[in-house]
Amino acid sequence: MKDYSIDTRCVQAGYTPKNGEPRQIPIIQSTTFKYDTSEDMGKLFDLEASGYFYTRLQNPTNDMVAAKIAALEGGTAAMLTSSGQAANFFALFNICECGSHIVASSSIYGGTFNLIAVTMAKMGIEVTFVSPDCTEEELNGAFKDNTRAVFGETIANPALTVLDIEKFAKAAHAHGVPLIVDNTFPTPVNCRPIEWGADIVTHSTTKYMDGHGAAVGGAIVDSGKFDWMAHADLFPGLCTPDDSYHGITYAEKFGKEGAFITKCTAQLMRDFGCIQSPQNAFILNLGLESLHVRMPKHVENGQAVAEFLEQHEKVVKVNYPGLSSDPYHALAQKYLPKGGCGVVSFEVKGGRAGAEAFMKRLKLAAIETHVADARTCCLNPATSTHRQMTEEQLAAAGIPAGMIRISCGLEDKKDLIADLEQALEAI
Repeated sequence: MKDYSIDTRCVQAGYTPKNGEPRQIPIIQSTTFKYDTSEDMGKLFDLEASGYFYTRLQNPTNDMVAAKIAALEGGTAAMLTSSGQAANFFALFNICECGSHIVASSSIYGGTFNLIAVTMAKMGIEVTFVSPDCTEEELNGAFKDNTRAVFGETIANPALTVLDIEKFAKAAHAHGVPLIVDNTFPTPVNCRPIEWGADIVTHSTTKYMDGHGAAVGGAIVDSGKFDWMAHADLFPGLCTPDDSYHGITYAEKFGKEGAFITKCTAQLMRDFGCIQSPQNAFILNLGLESLHVRMPKHVENGQAVAEFLEQHEKVVKVNYPGLSSDPYHALAQKYLPKGGCGVVSFEVKGGRAGAEAFMKRLKLAAIETHVADARTCCLNPATSTHRQMTEEQLAAAGIPAGMIRISCGLEDKKDLIADLEQALEAI
């Protein structure tokens, strides 16, 4: 599918039915798979043959949808996970262990911040957070001898900072480690981080990829470009024999193109079992088929809402990289020429109290712990998704107490603006 446009890949990549086979991706709703001999199954356990033996590790439906996402991002291999959180955890833990260190942008989703700063810290993995606006000198200064990965979000949730992918990739590669980028908000329709130097791309497929609030899921895509063996001393899990899997050395057996995802499946999915259900993968694929049609509408509505809010007297600040006044506008023009997403964050007057009054008045926009949906939804991050963060951490992430995050759906932009206008009157 490399010769086809991304629009065509959204519709047809990942699965090509043969004569007499189902036109739609089939749901393989089975936990196990039958084989004629023990030798046949043994080849699967030795990773000598491709196939399936237990859905906790892999499932055909999932692999078809993962192949579509890999085609969309321009990667060589991909896998689905039970959620975006699982995808980010797997992507990092696949190359980190007790004693490792991560460099991460401080402007990321609160749940991911907590995953790295708290949960993975309990596993002996430390992190240094850097501002997405840091200089190259400051960024390089964050690395340590035990650094194993760099992490950031293309468009941060909810601060809407835009990651300078090339700058972070340059620093990561100078220190012999991969750059992992969460590309949930733009989706590959609006940005493909691999083309800018990212090595691993993750997604919460729950968001725009599904697009209808129907199925939780995540995805990991490997660019197939990072040379693990060139930095074998940093990545023993990939470059030395795996005693838990018949002594296989993943980087040698599967090369740059397949080592990362194979290890992630054979080790982490085996042990943690964070598989996406085949039913959810089927629903995800339905969303992917219209992704290229929906994203321009989300961007159109986001831009219109941002321009309205920027002129309103009760709005202190608007974050939307599509605005010419936004500090990330230049980076957005570079990395997101077709627009970023439909999510807009803005700060209202009156701080937390002002935000509360505004939220109570909304009629069309629903208050939900969700984003990137066909239906417009809204929340106050400081009291919901990011409430586990301290005031200092909120400030570092660019999330003041009066910030509102609105995810513009596919409704008429005039109706969305009218709803916001009447709600702002309550402040």
